[in-house]
Amino acid sequence: MLVLTRKINEAIKIGEDIEIKILSIDGEQIKLGIEAPKHVDIYRKEIYVDIQQENQGAAQGSADLLNILKNNIKKD
Repeated sequence: MLVLTRKINEAIKIGEDIEIKILSIDGEQIKLGIEAPKHVDIYRKEIYVDIQQENQGAAQGSADLLNILKNNIKKD
């Protein structure tokens, strides 16, 4: 993990297209500004993890449904 120290109004560049800027610091909270192309999805980590879990659940449900359909086709 790369660890960098930044002050208010200082930024970090990721590649050519993404910039993360420190907008404010209030106690233990830091407000970040993120500039990135529209095609880049940006989520808080807990939201990203929830999305991944829901996608895995949906994929498992689809696989289960496909197996049921496949088994029913074989019986006919």
